[in-house]
Amino acid sequence: MTQPPPQQPPQGGGFGPPQDQPPQTPPPAAGPNLGKAPEPGYGYPQTPPPAAPQTPTQPPQGYGYPQGAAAPQPPQAPPGYGYPGQQPGPYGQPQQAPYGQPGYGQVGQPGYGQPGYGQPPGYGYPQQTMPHQPQAGQPGGGGKFTAQMAIIVAAVVAIALIIGGGVWYAKSGGDEGKKNDTAGSSGGTGGTDDDNGGTTSGKEKAPSDPSAKVLFQVPAPEVKNASTVVVSGSWLTGKAYVKSGIAQIVGYDRDKGGELWKIPLGGPVCQAARHVTDDNLTAILYQPAMPTKADPSHGCSEIALIDLDAGKKLWTKTVKTGDQLITFDNITLSGKTVAVGSTSGGAAFDVSGKLLWSPKPADSCYDAGYGGGEKLVAVRKCGSYDQRQLHIQTIDPKSGKVISEYKMTEGIEYASIVSTDPLVVAADVGDSAGDGSGISDFFSIDGKTGKLRTRISAPGEQFAARCEGITRVEACNLLAVGNDRLYLPTEEHDSAGKYRRTNEIVAFDLATGKQTGQRADAGDGYTISPLRMDGGNLIAYKRPPYNKGGQVVSIDGGSFKETTLLENPATDSVRDVETRMSPEYSEFLYADGHLYMSKVYASKRSTVREKEYLAVGFGTS
Repeated sequence: MTQPPPQQPPQGGGFGPPQDQPPQTPPPAAGPNLGKAPEPGYGYPQTPPPAAPQTPTQPPQGYGYPQGAAAPQPPQAPPGYGYPGQQPGPYGQPQQAPYGQPGYGQVGQPGYGQPGYGQPPGYGYPQQTMPHQPQAGQPGGGGKFTAQMAIIVAAVVAIALIIGGGVWYAKSGGDEGKKNDTAGSSGGTGGTDDDNGGTTSGKEKAPSDPSAKVLFQVPAPEVKNASTVVVSGSWLTGKAYVKSGIAQIVGYDRDKGGELWKIPLGGPVCQAARHVTDDNLTAILYQPAMPTKADPSHGCSEIALIDLDAGKKLWTKTVKTGDQLITFDNITLSGKTVAVGSTSGGAAFDVSGKLLWSPKPADSCYDAGYGGGEKLVAVRKCGSYDQRQLHIQTIDPKSGKVISEYKMTEGIEYASIVSTDPLVVAADVGDSAGDGSGISDFFSIDGKTGKLRTRISAPGEQFAARCEGITRVEACNLLAVGNDRLYLPTEEHDSAGKYRRTNEIVAFDLATGKQTGQRADAGDGYTISPLRMDGGNLIAYKRPPYNKGGQVVSIDGGSFKETTLLENPATDSVRDVETRMSPEYSEFLYADGHLYMSKVYASKRSTVREKEYLAVGFGTS
């Protein structure tokens, strides 16, 4: 759902052209058509369409796409996973590194921490179990990202998220109700109804001066004898900013960055839950030992519960099938239940450490993964490859009992849980997205009855959201759900400014599938991405042009009026750090006038390049 990047990544970030090398011919200005009705229909293709032609053709116009012009190539559009032949990305990413953040494939080099498709795993990177059945699909190359290519990616990687997964704001004290998640969360649904059917409440208030300063920078850790180590996972409590390091979890002072506590681990983190309990407990998957060149992975078998306030690992559990230790692909948390899924099936533990359920070897179906938060939802796979069917099940987090079930059409191999309450699922039906984003359609499902409420078409050339969905069913970003609405960013298009790009956020009604008519414009040279809900309001990040600092804004759930909560410095040195972290491929957390950005990989290249950081914090006065 993005456009292919140029062959060389930007070094300074931003979306404007280089100051000393403007384009020879400015792209024509064009505005998005946001009023077009979604493409209808339930006719899922039963077989994948032909591979995309090698010569790009002009995409159809529509939601947020330029009128009357072929898609220009944005200088800074970072790619995702899915395509071979990629070049090294910026900010300490190796030439050969596994796929990391939830992303979508574009032709070209990785950007902002996104490694390329088909590369061998780096040091400290877990090997994955393969699905039960061999996967058929189209061959690789520079064309469409197919299910077969996706399987290859899944077979060599297992990581935790981003802004997208593995990131979470956990309150301490005060209201002990719902937490605020990042992109992909169910968000809040409280507040006062307005004339537009939205809600207007939110706890994040604009400061008297939104100007921010750099609070601290955490240096990139040293990586020995390797190319890449996973460091996914970040959380924010009232006491600490918490970030995964190399085989450790570290709590930092929210304002000064000083180390408050450290939890050592036997091996690297594989995945981190994006949710927390009311008392600030969360869960991670990690390897039992540090990989070596001789043994590059020990498998993601260790399930641990972490106390983010006390800085303690409360317990570590494993699950076996017979004598075989199960390697898990994903982890989540709902209420007091920690759930893990894999191609070997799913398991769950109570926060006390009690085993609630585990895979049944004789079962013909298996829980590939779970979505957590307000509810617990399983993506259950049944049948053989040529008759695969996904069952989307809302389940009781204490017993595993199925509450409701929606059966997706046969032939849909992968699905992602965007939100559990309201229940929203994303899928690339018949590989029709054409860009490896994992999304061609969203399915709004009644979590109580299992009935489909509506289906929303989201063409890849028009919208910039994405989900991985292959092994990590909760790994969605650049989107949010709240107010019974789905908030999506449009793809970039020409802005009014010379040589600049921009985009918008639009809203879809989850009851009707139609656009509400609400639109939040990024502004000239900025691109805007949803981060999370704040009650009835939407929190979004604006990536800046070459001469500005980034912004965090609150968008009123009813009027869609934007309020600036934070604006970063526009100095070159600060912008260089900020723009090396993007909402596509890094972890973003915002709360109480504080913005934290962090990487999901540590690389050996980081040790030879200057001024590279694992995390950076910004704050208003």
